[in-house]
Amino acid sequence: MKKFLIYIAKISVVTVLIAFLLDGLYTYIFRHSNNRGKIEKVFNSKAQKYDVVFLGSSRANNHFVAQMFEDKGLKAFNYGMSGGHLFEASLMLKLMIERKYEIKNVILEADLNLSNEHQAEGISARFLPYIHNSEVIKDHFSNEADFNELYYIPFYRYIKYDGKIGFRETFFITIDKKTNALDNLGYYPLVKHKNGNMKNNIVNLNPLKHNKYYEEIKNLCKTHNINFIAVMTPICENTTGMNYFEKVKKVYPEIHNYENVVIEDKYFSSCGHMNDTGAKIFTARILKDFFNK
Repeated sequence: MKKFLIYIAKISVVTVLIAFLLDGLYTYIFRHSNNRGKIEKVFNSKAQKYDVVFLGSSRANNHFVAQMFEDKGLKAFNYGMSGGHLFEASLMLKLMIERKYEIKNVILEADLNLSNEHQAEGISARFLPYIHNSEVIKDHFSNEADFNELYYIPFYRYIKYDGKIGFRETFFITIDKKTNALDNLGYYPLVKHKNGNMKNNIVNLNPLKHNKYYEEIKNLCKTHNINFIAVMTPICENTTGMNYFEKVKKVYPEIHNYENVVIEDKYFSSCGHMNDTGAKIFTARILKDFFNK
């Protein structure tokens, strides 16, 4: 029995040591990545200066054409993340501030995601390689139910989110395989699809009266003298429950409603996402209304 317990103890020690070694190796690899995604780009970058930064979900990623701002002499980048929520948008801004970014204007896509305070695990997982190297990332996750496991158990986060930050991703980083996430200054243009879904139902959505992460973004901008512009972006006209945007306006009167600026189906790839042509029409309107460009 004694020999068996000693054997189990040795196996346990070896397992823990391997976990620490793999955790250190994976983290080292992620800390030397800057061409796979937007989170890595910010974490591993030096301080940047921007006239305009875009934040939000895919409805930011696919709707704000950053190059049109650059063409008008405004340094801009689209940090919208497809699939992301305000949880990730807030953390992205915190990370930029931690990295000493100088930002004059933040344009936040704030509409459908005002209805929840959830993290989008597929996106938030990409912050986790840096949880021991960034106080803002650590603090942002500190109230999550699995924080202790993520923070204190070596290699746990890489196992749990293997599909996002596991072996495949570390391998691609190692061979310097790029993605298109950073192309077009972060803007991802969509095309018109013949079979694109041009119907949507948002009847059951209701904006929270106090969305924690929206308020964080707004307060961060105020504290750091960043001009905060929150907008609702266009959605196709065949959407049931369009009064959602009126509800948002009542709760958050400072948010500018642009949901009906572009409405024709020919300008959409799907009901909730404009194609490149629609995005350019929308971006031109934003430039005109807020920057006199």
